[in-house]
Amino acid sequence: MLAVYLRRLLGSRRTRSGNRQLGLILAGVAGAINAGGFLAVQQYTSHMTGIVSSMADNLVLGAYSLVLSGLGGLLCFLLGAICSAMLVHYARRRRRHSEFALPLLLEALLLLGFGLLGARLSSIEGLFVPLTVMLLCFIMGLQNALITKLSHAEIRTTHITGIVTDIGIELGKLFYWNRTQLPPGRRVQANRQRLLLHSALALSFFVGGVLGALGFKHLGYSATLPLALLLVMLASVAMTDDWRSWQRRRQRRR
Repeated sequence: MLAVYLRRLLGSRRTRSGNRQLGLILAGVAGAINAGGFLAVQQYTSHMTGIVSSMADNLVLGAYSLVLSGLGGLLCFLLGAICSAMLVHYARRRRRHSEFALPLLLEALLLLGFGLLGARLSSIEGLFVPLTVMLLCFIMGLQNALITKLSHAEIRTTHITGIVTDIGIELGKLFYWNRTQLPPGRRVQANRQRLLLHSALALSFFVGGVLGALGFKHLGYSATLPLALLLVMLASVAMTDDWRSWQRRRQRRR
């Protein structure tokens, strides 16, 4: 049943399989936003390593306006991560079912706004960058902090550097030749489940990027609307559970 599946993906009771399935979905969404968003704003908005490096380069070259532009993107990513953590702890303190659904619902609303108002927002300057760039950087920070907290830092979805590094580590273990007969505890062994997970995350990000780029190429800003609807669907069951709990408490107080 769909409701049971969605409750497992975003309910407050977590399982490793639920975390991994949600991570694969969100990696695809992040890939679509990052690659497709580049066609809209001419800037990758999840790649904070590149942004900080470009800030250093531009500072040395005297391109101070570009330094401020990078700073604006970095601050928006940071604010998104802060907002995600605050929403999770707010719902957790109040024992809400939507502990992890709230940041995802906010992400959906922001994507909806980007899809409907992107052309207008692109001409408005915010923190040294257009509002479109601010919005996408905030969304990336929001999502990455959510999946990091939800999975206890096992999964990240908005950038690939760490994922590819983990794939390389596990492949190094897999191809390592244990020449001597060592006890199991001392043998070099790859974590095949971890290798499979990170390979699937990288593939999901890539496939999402291809679909996102195609969407932005043919539909423009409105290509984010299906992504927003997907996130709303994911968050809907947990939000409905909270609504029903509130209704029951209200009836008991009467």
